[in-house]
Amino acid sequence: MPRPARPILSYDGIVESALALIDADGLEAFSVKRLARAMNVRGPSLYYYFPDKAAILEAVARLIVRSTPRPRDRAPEHWIEYFVTQSLNFRRTILRHANAAPLLLEFMPRDVFAPTYEVSARFLAEAGIPDHQRVLIMDGLDRFTLGAALTEAMKPAADRKDIFPHFDPVLQPSLARSVSANELTPEALWAESIRTFLRGIVAGRHPGNADEGAITMRAAASRRSRSRRR
Repeated sequence: MPRPARPILSYDGIVESALALIDADGLEAFSVKRLARAMNVRGPSLYYYFPDKAAILEAVARLIVRSTPRPRDRAPEHWIEYFVTQSLNFRRTILRHANAAPLLLEFMPRDVFAPTYEVSARFLAEAGIPDHQRVLIMDGLDRFTLGAALTEAMKPAADRKDIFPHFDPVLQPSLARSVSANELTPEALWAESIRTFLRGIVAGRHPGNADEGAITMRAAASRRSRSRRR
């Protein structure tokens, strides 16, 4: 009788299996031994690709970041919606892998973001955003998205459906009226918060020109001016 074929191991396959295991059983339950058992291999086989457990978890964090889809619409006149979509995509990715979210705090792969920052800076330039505002926008979006998404991921899944899941309407009547008046889902509220943040930056630096149209008109004028000089 022929011997059963050995499972084919690869760097990517190990990382994907590790993330699937964390998604299913939680980060606390993860171990190299459990991962090896789930992949039907012996533990030492995994150490050919990774020096230790921490290296596997760091690779999982990188996979989460890399798996976030990029926005398709790159039209300068829609620059605010581009960054809203980018933020929403990352939020969805983090919540899809909520059990692994703490890894992004411990092993945040900053180098993975560098190409994205370059694309964002170039796109902001195309949209007519001044040089001195671009880092403010990119850094602010990072802080907003990562901080809020990771905080949300730490909540029990049932609590993510509500903006303020735990309060007493008798003891907190003003809060109760505010929550009752809110018509936005958590995701829609997130998107509107990002829009408000981006519009506020533009309005703060250029009073009266907070809308995307004004920025786009300046960008178009700048491009026409460059074309004439050529």
